[in-house]
Amino acid sequence: MVRIMTISGMILLMLGITGIGWLLLTPSGSNFRYLMADTLITTQHRHWAKYIIGQHELDVRVQQYQQRFNAMGEERDTHEIHPQLQPQPQPIHTAVPVSTQPEAKPLVEIEEISGTGYSGYVMTVNDPTKIRIGVPAKQGRGERVRSMVERTGAIAGVNGGGFADPNWQGNGFQPIGIVMSGGKLFYDDLGKSKTTQVVGLDRDGKMVAGRYSLTELEQMGVQEAVTFQPRIIVNGKGLIKNAADGWGIAPRTAMGQREDGAILFVVIDGRQPGHSIGANLYDVQQIMLERGAVIAANLDGGSSTVLVNDDHVINKPSTKSSEGRYLPTAFLVFEHPEQANITNVWDGLGPKDIDPGKW
Repeated sequence: MVRIMTISGMILLMLGITGIGWLLLTPSGSNFRYLMADTLITTQHRHWAKYIIGQHELDVRVQQYQQRFNAMGEERDTHEIHPQLQPQPQPIHTAVPVSTQPEAKPLVEIEEISGTGYSGYVMTVNDPTKIRIGVPAKQGRGERVRSMVERTGAIAGVNGGGFADPNWQGNGFQPIGIVMSGGKLFYDDLGKSKTTQVVGLDRDGKMVAGRYSLTELEQMGVQEAVTFQPRIIVNGKGLIKNAADGWGIAPRTAMGQREDGAILFVVIDGRQPGHSIGANLYDVQQIMLERGAVIAANLDGGSSTVLVNDDHVINKPSTKSSEGRYLPTAFLVFEHPEQANITNVWDGLGPKDIDPGKW
């Protein structure tokens, strides 16, 4: 018995040494370590990544991603949208009248998607002018997307931009960058001389994504916008070369637009073994390209990822609550967006007036 236990212990020791050697000394092991580190970087346990790649490498990794994301927002987008009518029915020689009107598409269509290790949804909004940025109803904390949808009478909603989140326990009330809704600037921590990475829409429903100043956004007629990054598709081409550059595996939310103007929201669950581990940004980019996106950008993901339709949370957020997190912004879809009552909850408040960690 002792001999068997000794032999078993030696085998386990050899396997452990072999595994450590593979992780530290082989290209494939190194790639796996960085994948694990990138995945942790997107969670509230970012500091754990230092035990995998070291603190110096962690700092370098985060800085490299930031520089790369900044560069991905620089190319000027030149895409145009051309809403197309469906083919007209051909007249038939019959005594029964035949309608020549194209069949109207539903405003919102939802498709289930899946891939290696992930599952989620693509929500298509066929009229981009029906989208508004929603914000919380009360000062002091954010609001769950389902609550925003129900309160405002929206049809559907998806989480929006980033926010200050101390120790990943933030109240969801302090956005990062800017918030624009209905053509008005609701929140700004930039100053007019600075730029930020935005995701939004102009007055004609054309999607805007990339690095812009407030002056440029005003000149472009941008109506709805939040700050987040990176932009992953511009002028019809993907900016992420491969999965290794995909910033780890996590729950994801992204927004894109087809040439016909339809907006695509990709929502992927994650951090739930047996259901969905998550996806990298290359996965999201390819999902968008396969569906004809000519521009696309990442939105806040992780535990913020949520999709609401008809007052129901459709996906499975990676949070204790099935409703998702309290957030400062959401992209909301309305039959009549001009009637939506969305007021500036940050009116009179600056970044220094908000404690993002106080509930």
